[in-house]
Amino acid sequence: MAALDGLPPLREVIATHGIAAKKNLGQNFLLDLNLTAKIARCAGDLSKCDVLEVGPGPGGLTRGLLAEGARRVLAVEKDARCLPALAEISAAYPGRLEVINADALEIDPLAHLTPPIRIVANLPYNVGTELLTRWLTPPAWPPVWDSLTLMFQKEVAERIVAQPGSKAYGRLALLAQWLTDARIVMTLPPEAFTPPPKIHSAVVHLTALPAPRFPADPKILNRIVAAGFNQRRKMLRASLKSVAPGIEARLEAAGIAPTARAEEISLEAFCRLARLLAQG
Repeated sequence: MAALDGLPPLREVIATHGIAAKKNLGQNFLLDLNLTAKIARCAGDLSKCDVLEVGPGPGGLTRGLLAEGARRVLAVEKDARCLPALAEISAAYPGRLEVINADALEIDPLAHLTPPIRIVANLPYNVGTELLTRWLTPPAWPPVWDSLTLMFQKEVAERIVAQPGSKAYGRLALLAQWLTDARIVMTLPPEAFTPPPKIHSAVVHLTALPAPRFPADPKILNRIVAAGFNQRRKMLRASLKSVAPGIEARLEAAGIAPTARAEEISLEAFCRLARLLAQG
């Protein structure tokens, strides 16, 4: 890709600008431009989309997104050391890259974009789950974004796509699968990164559904799921007893055995229980 965009290899960029990865920022840089282009392609046709990227670092994925034809990229980078490298990319793609030096947890970057919007990011490990949860809980559904293509630690990715009965199944799986079609589209070994993390990574692609997969009040659903998974080993009749009076009868009415545990219950059944509780 260096030949395509006229920019130097990423190792050279890092050396020139002194951008050593910082552990406290959750940074692990992906330097293989063939891999970053492949991740960009996992997001689909970007030619008619604005793209939000969080934590671009020296700009490997940024270059992939632009080279793959993204209409416009908004990159939110907390580390000011990366700004000169990103400015060089902006100069190579006039009018198509805007960089905001900010913490993505403290601003609303989506307000700076024009739909259709896709979010594509190699998320800093220390904020990835929180950002995903925020994007999945906008004030109204469907959200302003069409899809999320995000890199996580592999164990987090597995939690997003987990099914009932598995150790990884929990609140994150239920939230993601209630609102999106989610699948793992790539896995990457530690040696793909600089510095190499101790774990494998995976890219998850989540496509927003036009409406939640099953009807349910979000607040009630979140309350029962939180209570159930906060005490994973307890039977639901015990873990949900503080949620509503007569919970055992409500569980049975929803087709859920009161002796079952949260990790055994399907999304559809949780939504059925939430609807029953909404009736009072």
